[in-house]
Amino acid sequence: MIREAGVLLLALSAVACAPGDVRPAPTATVLPLVTPGFPPTAAQARTRLAGLKVAWGENWQTYERAKFGNGWSDETDAPGGRNGCDTRDDVLHRDLDDVRLGDRNPCVVLSGVLHDPYTGKELPYSYRKASQIQTDHVVALGAAWRAGAWAWTPERRLTYANDLDVLLATDKQTNYDKSSKTPDRWRPPRSAYGCEYGRRWTGIKAKYGLTVSPPEKKAVEELLATCR
Repeated sequence: MIREAGVLLLALSAVACAPGDVRPAPTATVLPLVTPGFPPTAAQARTRLAGLKVAWGENWQTYERAKFGNGWSDETDAPGGRNGCDTRDDVLHRDLDDVRLGDRNPCVVLSGVLHDPYTGKELPYSYRKASQIQTDHVVALGAAWRAGAWAWTPERRLTYANDLDVLLATDKQTNYDKSSKTPDRWRPPRSAYGCEYGRRWTGIKAKYGLTVSPPEKKAVEELLATCR
């Protein structure tokens, strides 16, 4: 489960670009990296799931990653947006334990440890070394596209792609395996995470007004049934 966390909001006059930048450390303010009340409780998730429109995916053949923006962007009003920090660094700051931040640029995560929610693996992170950690869109961009994002404005798609409520730091290979599959086709290997995965999935779909397919809804109901 994501721990309570904040991130540094950098003064615009002194935003550093890399750990080695020699400019003075910026003035900072702490902001939350998750929407209050997210993910919903199991009871809330069951109610929200019941209210989602049930429909088969559409326009899958027109999906392109670039339609959600080119890479990470801080220029959105999603949680963590406009704080001067890269979206991926926001995710690492929030999800890793034993985090060490850059002295000159406190946006940059230099090291930490991820307790991967999907597998239970303990994955170390170091800024200058290859990592087994990736940033996963829980409801993948392709899945969101099929569920209604194809009709959104480019601005809304950019917001979705950088919304910290949608994102998790996870094991790289598991993220590859998951791809854009919905819960009727993929669930976290670590069964103990099934309840929270269902809560997050439902919370994201409800937040953005996305549809669910009939088998997807049944699978999410099964995940929420594991909540205690």
